[in-house]
Amino acid sequence: MEQNNYQGALQNPIGSGFNAASTTNEVIQGIDLSDKIAIVTGGNTGIGLETTKTLANAGATVIVPARDIKKAKTNLQGMANVEVEAMDLMDPESIDAFAEKFLTSDRPLHLLINNAGIMWVPLRRDERGMESQLATNYLAQFQLTARLWPSLKIANGARVVNVSSYGHQFAPFNFDDPNFLNRDYETLQAYGQSKTAVNLFSLELDNRAKTHNVRAYSLHPGSIGGTELAREASLELFQQMGFCDAEGNILPEVAASLKTIPQGAATTVWCATSPMLHNLGGVYCEDVEIATLTTESSTSNGVNPYSLDQTFAKQLWDLSEELIGIQFPIH
Repeated sequence: MEQNNYQGALQNPIGSGFNAASTTNEVIQGIDLSDKIAIVTGGNTGIGLETTKTLANAGATVIVPARDIKKAKTNLQGMANVEVEAMDLMDPESIDAFAEKFLTSDRPLHLLINNAGIMWVPLRRDERGMESQLATNYLAQFQLTARLWPSLKIANGARVVNVSSYGHQFAPFNFDDPNFLNRDYETLQAYGQSKTAVNLFSLELDNRAKTHNVRAYSLHPGSIGGTELAREASLELFQQMGFCDAEGNILPEVAASLKTIPQGAATTVWCATSPMLHNLGGVYCEDVEIATLTTESSTSNGVNPYSLDQTFAKQLWDLSEELIGIQFPIH
């Protein structure tokens, strides 16, 4: 019987040999990516930059789409095997233009790392009226993957790695009002549903794409110090999350739990390259391992079953096509 991860059927650790403290250098050890082509969104800052560097050092050609070309080129300066292209995840036409340029190169795409994301932002909408966290963290990811599908298919062994978050536990996907048109906007609820959407998409994509030898994964990188994710966050939000005291000082136990950037990118690199995942997909990973299912809300690890639900996954696929106005036919 064909295996899939609906309802979390495959959410069991497989003995990766790694853990929360493992780094990208440890995970990539012994893996040769020569002749492989990768795209890493958000690949010029934070864990995306670390992912780009690790894949390129292992021999891959890495394309980094970026909104700010100048900044990206500065951050990636001196790195071999890296190309920078223009793309803005809040602009659907920009996504199409980037994908079209790649498709016309007739290159296979072995690794699509949908890493870019935003968090802790005020209510914003794109030109279509989509809430910005849903648009950036999920709908752009769906659109880009759909547009690049021909190149993924011809790679004959491609992987799509979608960076999610334990923040998916903040909220299930709200099919009645995904864009906060009829409910009060709450930034962490918006973030949570966008990451739940990432998990559901990864699950459904894997199930549809595996007959073409394309596998998909979602992951929580960990709580990481030194990234740009919190650039718009207020002190009140950090206090609400239990990260800071009344004076704004980070709590010692929180500081001790933060990963370094090489530790934070390790799970992404493992999902993209590990031979252990060769015949296994649609799973949610964390700490360089397949995560366990959890039924408790607001825990800092594990994956909530609502983000691996078969009915929700299929419903979200149809809604995504409707919201974006494109078909994602896998054939």
